[in-house]
Amino acid sequence: METVFKKPHALTDKAFHYCPGCTHGIVHRLVAEVMDELGIEGDTVGIASVGCTYNSYEYFNCDMIQAAHGRAPAVATGAKRSLPGKYVYTYQGDGDLAAIGTAEIVHAATRGEKITTIFVNNAIYGMTSGQMAPTTLVGQVTTTTPFGRKPELHGYPVRVSEMLSTLEGAVYVERVAVNNVQNIKKAKAAIKKAFQVQMAGLGFSIVEVLSICPTNWGMTPSNALKWLEENMMEHYPLGNFKGKDLEV
Repeated sequence: METVFKKPHALTDKAFHYCPGCTHGIVHRLVAEVMDELGIEGDTVGIASVGCTYNSYEYFNCDMIQAAHGRAPAVATGAKRSLPGKYVYTYQGDGDLAAIGTAEIVHAATRGEKITTIFVNNAIYGMTSGQMAPTTLVGQVTTTTPFGRKPELHGYPVRVSEMLSTLEGAVYVERVAVNNVQNIKKAKAAIKKAFQVQMAGLGFSIVEVLSICPTNWGMTPSNALKWLEENMMEHYPLGNFKGKDLEV
């Protein structure tokens, strides 16, 4: 009998630790499928940062390095420059990349570092009990904004993809989502292109993935997916912000 669906080789046999309904597992699979299809598993170095995915080094069969909170782009820069023949990616959440790690991601992008960033945006701090993140929406309730995020007190949510797309060193910037099959396919295509941009030596690439956090949002997974579609996608529109027509 023909096998039509199987676990990517680039994923280990370790069971994911994520909460029920969390879409990090989907994103992990997409990254692994891309590594399999491009045949780069043995030449890839992943940088795990701090957050819900702090131990993603247990899930990928490629070489992995653990970085301090927010410092994954800096660690990735060192790995890529010392091992230019390897394909280096960071896997980061919004509390990591868009808060303590803002300087690192901005300067890695503006320098045009030949790395790939997978940026998972679920609009909240997941691992540390649901505090407001830089990407938390106006009006969104979190443990530190019990009456909703208020711009006059907390500022506005950061649109990372739009910001990084203005930097000359960033050559490929796209925002996707993993809320349905159609968007999952588009997300995989974007992740694959981001790696291909690096393989071609063109510069910095980032894929922002809109994700859900049912546990800290206080919702069922199905309601969380609906909330993402009705709220997050309005503030964070899907699409390509730079490099749409790149030939890779």
